[in-house]
Amino acid sequence: MTINHLSKTPTGIRYFPDKDDIAHQLNEQHIHDIVEIFNTPLQGTYNWDYASVDGRIRKLYRLGKELNWNQEMDLDWSQNYSKENYPSDTSFNPFAGYAPFENLSEDEKLRFAWHYQSWTLSQFLHGEQGALLVASQLVSCAPTFDAKLYASSQTFDEARHVETFNRYLQEKIGFMYEITPALKLLVDKILADSRWDLKFIGMQIVIEGLALAAFNTMRMTCLDPLLKDLIYLVTRDEARHVTFGVNYLEYIVKHLSAEEIEERAQFAYEACVVMRERLIATEVFAEFGWDVEAARRHMLDSTVMQYFNKFLFTRIIPNLARIGLLTESVRPKFEALGILEYENLVSDGDIDWATLSQPLYDDPQPQQAAA
Repeated sequence: MTINHLSKTPTGIRYFPDKDDIAHQLNEQHIHDIVEIFNTPLQGTYNWDYASVDGRIRKLYRLGKELNWNQEMDLDWSQNYSKENYPSDTSFNPFAGYAPFENLSEDEKLRFAWHYQSWTLSQFLHGEQGALLVASQLVSCAPTFDAKLYASSQTFDEARHVETFNRYLQEKIGFMYEITPALKLLVDKILADSRWDLKFIGMQIVIEGLALAAFNTMRMTCLDPLLKDLIYLVTRDEARHVTFGVNYLEYIVKHLSAEEIEERAQFAYEACVVMRERLIATEVFAEFGWDVEAARRHMLDSTVMQYFNKFLFTRIIPNLARIGLLTESVRPKFEALGILEYENLVSDGDIDWATLSQPLYDDPQPQQAAA
């Protein structure tokens, strides 16, 4: 086994052998770990009184223990969705009518669809690794005992998500895109910041909140039954993570100074702007030889993408309002993004215990997204 240290994030597409051939290749000589080093000024805390002061956080931790799942046992990996079919509902294709896409042959359109699916799931995978690393930091730096316990359970959840998305990409799609620069930028910022509450805001509210909406959308539009089941299980975990972040930060932000609150409100806004760019599959455009900037503008302006963008933020904006980070200085900036209108929607601060406590296999069928 070798460990390759890189000074910057790798680019390009990684292709994997057929799953039936993997067993013949997995020996020590074939394993090459590719790592990129990051440094953090993390300041950790011990908690010596072990007091449980917030019953909501402790209950979320208990639910995490009760509702654990195992991808090897709880998903049917024998299902094989044919790559001769489109991976998602084509009525939600933001490139319908766009000349570079329409000029592709039918085979190339199908190949584009699978590349776009791989890119999306690859960003899910990379985001989950970022969440894994941040959650492990929160175990050390969160000040209260309940938060440390919950962060430890979330760390295990994130590890399971990384494992599961990685398996699906390698075995069912066969290739993987590297992390997009916008997502990498935000994860780097969250990991390297010394302030533990900014880690909560960036990960629990922005990245996890957007992921939860994106997972729900993927589950409504994807056509592979295995992927629907996989995302259902991941989404159950993510709902607890976002709820934890809102409930914990609601208390923390109240005790910050006005200057500190403004600083965190600006950070939340900037994180949302970055995550908006994370949705643009520029690497796929480049792979197919398109004008990347023209395709980016088309995607941002498309009706499907505008609807999707707004849908993603229906969870984040009310949560930011609930914890006190929609300050007067950032409200006009969110309004310019066209998403301030969601501030009065239901936040995750009021815990829906019935939904979060549903038995593992009580799987409600997702409703089809509106066009």
